Amino acid sequence: MRALIGQIISGSFTKGLLLKLSNTYNVEDLRIGKFVIIEGEKIKYFSMVTDIFLERNNEKLLNYIPEPNDTFIKEVLKGTSVYEIVHLTPYLMVSKDNQIFDDDAIPKVKTIPPHFSSVYEATEADLEQIFGVESKTNNNFHIGYPAEMDIPLCLNLDKFVQRSNAVFGKSGTGKSFLSRILLSGILKKDMASVLVFDMHNEYGWQGTNEELKAAKGLKQLFNDKVEVFTLDPENKSYTFKDAIDLSICYNQVDIEDIELLRGELGLSDAAIDHARMIQRIYDKNWFSKICTMTIGEIESFCQESGANVGSISALQRKLNTLVDSVKYLKPITTYDGLKKILNFLTNGKSVVLQFGRLNNLKSYILAANIITRHIHSAYVDLMEQYMLDKSKRQQPKRLVITIEEAHKFLSSQVAKFSTFGTIARELRKYNVTLLIIDQRPSSIDSEVLSQIGTRATLLLNDENDINAVFVGESGTNNLKTILSQLNPKQEVLIFGYAMPMPIVVRSRRYDNDFYKSVSQEEKLSKEEIIKRGELAASEL
Repeated sequence: MRALIGQIISGSFTKGLLLKLSNTYNVEDLRIGKFVIIEGEKIKYFSMVTDIFLERNNEKLLNYIPEPNDTFIKEVLKGTSVYEIVHLTPYLMVSKDNQIFDDDAIPKVKTIPPHFSSVYEATEADLEQIFGVESKTNNNFHIGYPAEMDIPLCLNLDKFVQRSNAVFGKSGTGKSFLSRILLSGILKKDMASVLVFDMHNEYGWQGTNEELKAAKGLKQLFNDKVEVFTLDPENKSYTFKDAIDLSICYNQVDIEDIELLRGELGLSDAAIDHARMIQRIYDKNWFSKICTMTIGEIESFCQESGANVGSISALQRKLNTLVDSVKYLKPITTYDGLKKILNFLTNGKSVVLQFGRLNNLKSYILAANIITRHIHSAYVDLMEQYMLDKSKRQQPKRLVITIEEAHKFLSSQVAKFSTFGTIARELRKYNVTLLIIDQRPSSIDSEVLSQIGTRATLLLNDENDINAVFVGESGTNNLKTILSQLNPKQEVLIFGYAMPMPIVVRSRRYDNDFYKSVSQEEKLSKEEIIKRGELAASEL
């Protein structure tokens, strides 16, 4: 039997509803963000608790405050002279016989219940009606549990991969764990290929959990579905033993890639202009030419073009410093690693690119933008070919590109010309979307934020970051309060395109039970795992 919370006593469509708490329901059992059901005369409303406050019906009551142990007086006053009020925000509605008014989805609320409508705790059936259940025949994926409930809650992965999405949260709240759960769902349900720029070496063969112990990466869980590349092959401590070495050739670098590093390299507008001058002459070989020009060649070039010798020399020095620090940039490569990654992705495999010890921002930004720019260009071509002749060509499989430190690629200064900004704005047009992971959403361009489909937000304290999370969303004042009060671990507010209504979720733990529920790995012996060099024998 469902627990009665109280009855609706007032409210409005725009400001929400107020219920008076039942005398039999303890206010301390109610939590902000709780999922509840309002039963009107004809309609059932799916709602969220967004505020709780105490009321009294006479100011004179404040003249006498019962002693702490005076339970009799407290009971006499409770429910009549003093009582609790709960603010509810309704989001969805169905008829009381559970008939949905819309053929495609549960409709948003367009009316309000009458006075004295009863409010109940939601049941498993209510939750499943809204968020569905996970099965082998659908694309729902169990991501956690609603606040104060132990009932599995599912995310619609079909909708999730159609648009760019984001995982936000301050440092230490578990963004990487939640991201691994979401990516595991995509791979388990085979909804898309995934490209992960693994800056901190957490997604490949193995990462770490909250106790800094070994946790399985995507390669262990999905084996043949995932290929691991490394930009730091000499580092055996962080890199998967069988990872494919990746080098990037000078002629694969574009001016755009360098522009993203203006701040890191200290490049002026004049330096970028000079780089463009050289690119117009030497085309794809511009980067190699700058790095190898002699003093005489620089002076000769400047005499012919009117460029400044000092600016060209400074640009050369800074680009050579970049080459020395990132290590994976090579004048000539033995094979086209970018093409190899693209072949894996277009053939349905996923790729994790590990940075090893090169987890500085220069290495990360440069590699991520070069690779994504080539991949996006290829997907544009593939999608356009498919649109020209759908009868003979197959639509390219969806691709989800996962980036950490996303504000470095999507700030207002660079989003307009970065590949990541283009992908975020174009949404699903070319079957390439982003999974943005970041702790400073306020540093991301507002136009990009407005295009994000689904947002999974862990605890944020900065007011600017909290406001940024809700850019492009209406009626979110109550959600801002809920977001600021989340627990620092596991608890996440999820809302947007893939979720029928906003809801606070206690995310699943990334542990052995989770591994068993998603894993498609080969059954490896302990000896084989040790041979791969990824787990010490003492950990087995």
